[in-house]
Amino acid sequence: MMETMEIIETIAEACDDKRAEDIIALDMKEVSLVADYFLICHGSNERQVQAIARAIKDAVEENGIAIKRLEGFEQARWVLVDAGDVVCHVFHKDERSYYNLERLWGDASRVDLSIGQEG
Repeated sequence: MMETMEIIETIAEACDDKRAEDIIALDMKEVSLVADYFLICHGSNERQVQAIARAIKDAVEENGIAIKRLEGFEQARWVLVDAGDVVCHVFHKDERSYYNLERLWGDASRVDLSIGQEG
C-alpha cells in the first residue's frame, strides 16, 4: 500500500505530465473532515481538464488505489477526483479563480511537491 505522500506525488506528477498549471497540495487534516489532503490544479480548456482528471485516475489506479468518486468530468469546469485520503480538484482556469479554494481553506498548510524541479 502506498503512503499518502507517495500518492500525492504520484497525482502531482500525473497533473504535471498533462501540463496542469499551479499545482498545489494542502494539508487538510486540521481543517476538514472530508480528506487529509487536497490537491488543486487547473487546465486551460475542457479537453485539458478531462485529460488531467483521467491521468490522475489512471495513475492512482495503477498503484492499486480505487477512485471513490469522479464528479464533474462531463462539464470539465471543476472535476473532483476522490482518491480517499487525497481529494483532487481539477479546475478550468476560469473557475479556479472564482472558487479560490486556496483562500477558502486558508488555514491549511501547503505541502511541498517535488514536481517540475528538474529544470
